[in-house]
Amino acid sequence: MTDDLLGPDTWEEPAWEDPAPGRRRWPYVVGGALVLLAVVYGATAAWAADRVARGTTVAGVEVGGQSAAQARATLARALGDGSGRPLTLTSPAGEASVDPADAGLAVDVPASVDPLVGFSLAPADVWRQVAGGGEQPAAVTVDEAAFGEALEGVRDELDASAKEGSVSVAGGKVAYEEPVAGVETDVARTAAAVRRAWPGRDTVAVVGDVRAPKVSAQELQRVRDEFAEVAVSAPVTVQVGGSSFELSAKQLAPAAVLTPADDGTITPRADDEKLRAIVHAAAKKAKLEVAPKDAVVTFAGNDWRKPKVAPSAPGSALDDASISAAVWTAFSTPSKTATVTTKEVQPEFTTEVAKKTLPREKVSSFTTYYEPGAARVTNIKNAARYLDGTYVPPGEQFSMNGVLGERTPDKGYVKAGIILNNRLSDSYGGGISQVSTTIFNASFFAGVQLDAWQAHSFYISRYPEGREATISWPDLHNKFTNTLDGGILIDVVATDTSVTVTYWGTKKYDVEATKSARYDIVQPKVVRDDSPTCKPQGPVPGFKVDIGRIFKQGGKVVRKASFTTSYVPEDDVTCTASGR
Repeated sequence: MTDDLLGPDTWEEPAWEDPAPGRRRWPYVVGGALVLLAVVYGATAAWAADRVARGTTVAGVEVGGQSAAQARATLARALGDGSGRPLTLTSPAGEASVDPADAGLAVDVPASVDPLVGFSLAPADVWRQVAGGGEQPAAVTVDEAAFGEALEGVRDELDASAKEGSVSVAGGKVAYEEPVAGVETDVARTAAAVRRAWPGRDTVAVVGDVRAPKVSAQELQRVRDEFAEVAVSAPVTVQVGGSSFELSAKQLAPAAVLTPADDGTITPRADDEKLRAIVHAAAKKAKLEVAPKDAVVTFAGNDWRKPKVAPSAPGSALDDASISAAVWTAFSTPSKTATVTTKEVQPEFTTEVAKKTLPREKVSSFTTYYEPGAARVTNIKNAARYLDGTYVPPGEQFSMNGVLGERTPDKGYVKAGIILNNRLSDSYGGGISQVSTTIFNASFFAGVQLDAWQAHSFYISRYPEGREATISWPDLHNKFTNTLDGGILIDVVATDTSVTVTYWGTKKYDVEATKSARYDIVQPKVVRDDSPTCKPQGPVPGFKVDIGRIFKQGGKVVRKASFTTSYVPEDDVTCTASGR
């Protein structure tokens, strides 16, 4: 068969040595494209090696498209050390401004720029150069010591102690105050926060620890709802037998104790002493309590040998244990009704005791003397009448001011000499310190407990040295407690020249007095006084002296006691006013 015989539709397979059309060019095309892409990629990377990607900002400063050197210069100008812009630190408690340089803050410009430039074939880096960069943080250095010192300087503005809340029923109304948490700035964590944010932001919130109040809001709200609101909702009715009286929330409120425990919980409780006092006072007002009546001892003609004893009588009072249980429960719960029992109360000074402790003998007696005719004698006699016949049961306290009261003209007192601010003067009742001194010495030798007394400011020779007691209304007192085994009848007799105080009772001790020599002697000054109220004074040195009591029973010493009396000098006063 010859080629001429082949028809137009006949296909002859080529020889194996000849390349097939369309199958041998594509590898070269692909390879060429890759080579071209690599060249372009490399050229792009090379071009960007010393240039910041466009659109890049560092801490808000535009550096995109700049060379490394240009970017460093731009950042140095814009940021520098940041000292021109104060850094404001904020916290829930407040805010404070610090100078960044003083706080040890600085921008490391090279470290901020270097990561943004340099040759890199990493796709992400190349893509950033093509597509454009974005906001980048500045590299910030922090001098931790300087930052800590700066922060300590403004801690009072940034930190706050926790504020405790409260709940109360004072005044019979619910008062509630919400607690507030405190905050304490942490230096290290705040420095880290500033490093991340500054200088792109001039205001940075500090990082710190919350300081919770001891009692949570939830606990205070619970006490308010479960106790306080209930306590003030209605008065408490106290039932005593067939009678009753009411106590308002305002009356009972002072007895409520809402003190938190160490774990921050509050258990409402009663101050039993206050609660009982409140209830007893209300019961007495409602005449549901009757005070016991002590026996009363009197003497016909104030003669200790003629006693009369008015008998004692028991009283009745609400039972304290019943008050604590029932009234508090009613106050703190919706029931609002308390049933309280009563008990009989015996007097302290019963008829039996009164009779057993009647005076049997003279216990002590003391006399002091004075010149007749002076105004002070009138006051001495007047005070003696008030004091004569006073009876002090065993264990009771005598108060001279309590018996006499204020010395006034309507009580028969006249003006006479007193000592005022270490100078002689006049006042109503002047002179009754002589009665007080006489009573003091009767008490001294009776062996009773001396409770309150005060010597004259300077020594007066008519009184026993170191063993005397002035008196004044209402502050200077003469008090003793009867520590003998029987009652004491105070017998006071004043004549024109003397006053004698005798104690009748049951003698317990023989008392001896001791006295030291004078010491710490201070000489008086010479004073010339031209005031119209001046009173001349003779000089008397000031000194101290120790006074002792020796208590004996059956001739044997059973106890000793002592005290020190101090006198200031009585100045030598000459009055120079005209007409004197």
